Amino acid sequence: MRSVLIYDDEPIIRASVKNKLKDLGFELIFECSDGNLVVSTACATLPDIVILDVAMTKKDGLSAAREIRQKLKIPVILLMSFYDPDTLNKAKRIGITTTLAKPFRGQDLLPAIEMAFAHAEEAELLKKHLEELKETIESREIIDKAKEFLQRSHGFSEPEAFRRIQKLAMDKQKSMRQIAEAILITEEV
Repeated sequence: MRSVLIYDDEPIIRASVKNKLKDLGFELIFECSDGNLVVSTACATLPDIVILDVAMTKKDGLSAAREIRQKLKIPVILLMSFYDPDTLNKAKRIGITTTLAKPFRGQDLLPAIEMAFAHAEEAELLKKHLEELKETIESREIIDKAKEFLQRSHGFSEPEAFRRIQKLAMDKQKSMRQIAEAILITEEV
């Protein structure tokens, strides 16, 4: 069940967006009309997505969007009365991928929501892939250091040192990184 937080200081617009979201199957729809409370409301309700008017009273809409993105890592759709390049550039820098011009047609809401979710998923997959790559690089560096140690201390060639770490990993049912780390600990002693 997907949930959404709507911020707009105009009750008519909030009600219209809420009705369109109900038609799209959203069951948990949270509302906020106070710009100072939108971030705390988002943190308290933990919605899957936030739809907020960039022109907020009491708080800058882009600042609120940035805080929500940083704290909750969820997609945010900005509602804008008019587009200006400066606002769009700021929105892109904070990770806003979807905007809707007010007033918007009901049929525009679902594609905007789906695109926001798709971009958020893609960003998460890229982050996960980046973390895996970092882990692989770190493991490779540790294994290389262990190979160098085995070459220096036992006179192994580079392929022999690699095979030694590989065989120990298979025999001990450990990863090559774990074996390399253990070898490097013995080097420090």
